[in-house]
Amino acid sequence: MKLRLVATLAALPLALSACQQERPADRPAVAPAAKVVGNPESCIPLAQIRETRVRDDWTIDFIRDNKHAWRNTMPNRCPGLKMQDGFTYKTSLSQLCSSDIIYVLDTVGGGVQRGAGCGLGQFVPVELDR
Repeated sequence: MKLRLVATLAALPLALSACQQERPADRPAVAPAAKVVGNPESCIPLAQIRETRVRDDWTIDFIRDNKHAWRNTMPNRCPGLKMQDGFTYKTSLSQLCSSDIIYVLDTVGGGVQRGAGCGLGQFVPVELDR
């Protein structure tokens, strides 16, 4: 009994370290430069999203036209987002909001299934450098 408790306590710091958030300084700078052109918004209209571009495990650009987008930088890393380069969401509204959750689309055995769920951040209007 004591041996099992000691082994459990010894593994606890390792398990907790896997749950720690990465600090912003630890994030790689992968997303291309963009000029902020407005104040952060909590929601954006789905009808104005032409495409999405996953920039890294923290950043998604929701493209409106060739130059304008909303950049969403999530508060926490979304594991597998860049590698899988795809996500899904479900909303009953005509807008996507910072309170919504996206799900990474994982390719498994030739099929697609819903993976990690990640909370969105604010949507910042930007002009993309092309």
